[in-house]
Amino acid sequence: MAKSSTTLDWCIVRLGEDHNWWVSEVSDPVRWDVDGLSIIDPRQVAHLLELVEPLRDYGLDQDTIEAAFMAFRIEKDLGEGRVRLKRVKDSILESDEKLFALANILDEENGPYADLLDHLTRCRVKMLNDLFNFESKLTVDEVEDEIREDQNTNFIEGKAVHTFEELTDILEYAPAGFDADEESSEKESSDDTDTDDLPELDAEEEEKLKNDQSLKWDEDEGKEEDEDKKDGAKVAKGDDEDEDEDDEEKDDDDDDSDDDEDEKPKRPSRAKR
Repeated sequence: MAKSSTTLDWCIVRLGEDHNWWVSEVSDPVRWDVDGLSIIDPRQVAHLLELVEPLRDYGLDQDTIEAAFMAFRIEKDLGEGRVRLKRVKDSILESDEKLFALANILDEENGPYADLLDHLTRCRVKMLNDLFNFESKLTVDEVEDEIREDQNTNFIEGKAVHTFEELTDILEYAPAGFDADEESSEKESSDDTDTDDLPELDAEEEEKLKNDQSLKWDEDEGKEEDEDKKDGAKVAKGDDEDEDEDDEEKDDDDDDSDDDEDEKPKRPSRAKR
């Protein structure tokens, strides 16, 4: 293939049986070979951008992504699963328009797309070594050899490797028995609950907390229990006083009864006739 893509202004793509888009015709057939040439659709572009997001903490270079792709937008629907695309200068990272992305593979060994594959692999390896405590550090060569082995299997079977698949093989790679996405989520959760990051309170803040009524539940509850005990004692005392008053009233009634008997007049004796 030649090393210039300045005349690639449009291309016609078709939807394959694998639900991926493949290039069937280009404006520059001399420099571009359409045999097995794939293109990433807008939905796949959005997914890839999500996958590369975690790699920002491990040295991801956005310029490398920009240089590796040429952006196209839909110009005309040709029917029967075929679409004509027009080359645009928009950035696939910043444009709000739904764009197709064609990898710049004119130089398959040292071109911008080859640089991107190498860059993403290195970033992925850094992330995996950070997430997992491997017995020995994972290396770029090990990852590349494992991924290339699977791709060679497809090649032997006569299957073309789609650009989207080639990129996701790197961005979703994890050694057997490890789940990078799950480990990353657990690490983020652990970081969120790490008490070492909590700020220390100064004297003024501590004083505010001491005076916070919402934090005095135990103390108030204790006071309420004491008051309940006191009220109970008062009730008991009141009952005793009522009993004493009843006894006194009963004694008074007995005394009154005796007095009434003393005050009754004796019957006069009958006179003898």
